[in-house]
Amino acid sequence: QVQLDESGGGLVQAGGSLRLSCAASGRTISRYHMGWFRQAPGKEREFVADITWIGGSTYYADSVKGRFTISRDNAKNTVYLQMNSLKPEDTAVYYCNAGPRIRRDQGMDYWGKGTLVTVSS
Repeated sequence: QVQLDESGGGLVQAGGSLRLSCAASGRTISRYHMGWFRQAPGKEREFVADITWIGGSTYYADSVKGRFTISRDNAKNTVYLQMNSLKPEDTAVYYCNAGPRIRRDQGMDYWGKGTLVTVSS
């Protein structure tokens, strides 16, 4: 009974920035950890970043560390992914993810439908 709605994807040149948003459907989601995964064409889905519901502790994949920033606004039931210094290899469908337990292998329980990020060279 949790819906996650991503937005903010689009086409951007290498070196540019995008900010993704993920809005949850209800207040209960505020107790969940939230994060982002991505899946590039022909590749498996991979972990990008997550943030805990209490304390706001963040964790990043090595591939995005220093370039991406995950944050949350509990009052808005929204998690953000600020993506800077984008590279063509960042091109993927980005999925919002949420659940009561951190899982970075196959993701947490709830998923958004995805938003496409295309980085041109």
